[in-house]
Amino acid sequence: VYSWGLNDYGQLGNGVVTSSPTATLVSGVVSAVAVAAGGYHTVALKGDGTALAWGSNFYGQLGNGSRTDSSTPVPVSGLAGAISVAAGAVHTLALKSDGTVWAWGSNLSGQLSTSLTVTRSAVPVPVSGLTGIIGISAGDNNSAAVRSDGTVWAWGDNTFGQLGNGTPTQSSMPVQVIGLADVVAIAAGANHMVAVKHDGTVWAWGYNSFGQLGDGTVTQRTTPVHVGGLSDVIAVAAGGNQTAAVMNG
Repeated sequence: VYSWGLNDYGQLGNGVVTSSPTATLVSGVVSAVAVAAGGYHTVALKGDGTALAWGSNFYGQLGNGSRTDSSTPVPVSGLAGAISVAAGAVHTLALKSDGTVWAWGSNLSGQLSTSLTVTRSAVPVPVSGLTGIIGISAGDNNSAAVRSDGTVWAWGDNTFGQLGNGTPTQSSMPVQVIGLADVVAIAAGANHMVAVKHDGTVWAWGYNSFGQLGDGTVTQRTTPVHVGGLSDVIAVAAGGNQTAAVMNG
């Protein structure tokens, strides 16, 4: 794994806290199959189903049982059988091969799907009530998952309608995104979500002040709206306040 950019908290994983404008080798990571970058931390999935994390750890988002920052990778405690990872601003998610989702780090907005009286967890905890999950994504302070039946479920901060359930009310339990079926992939931006359906259409919801929902407006949406001008989409990505899609061919 290689990384570059800001390194105030050791999020480049190269043993120092000096930023780098060029790619640097992350210390001690081998057999990585995927990586995810959060606000100030990074997580890597290994081929054996375990994970390593590095960078800021104030909320326990490295998942190693401590709240101490680390400029080199540390193992995520007790995680096995992971097939995907996602990183939010200050929390982290993992999808396991049994279809369950696990989370750690900040829970100030309910993004770990545990009681709001628990403000953080420094080790992975199971997300309540989710089974049969095939995909995950993490926004700044919210989380989302796609089930094998094509439905989308979200939890955490909902200030801008990013949970997609028609309200702006925060939820620490997964709620179903209204009106979406046959979804095959999702991506979370800072405060908006985007989904790709089996038919190649794209749908988005949440914060829209910069037009990141792609519906021709700058109006916030609490339920999914169709992204115009796209067809046969095979992948999507969401940044802080922008969205991108890959079309087939």
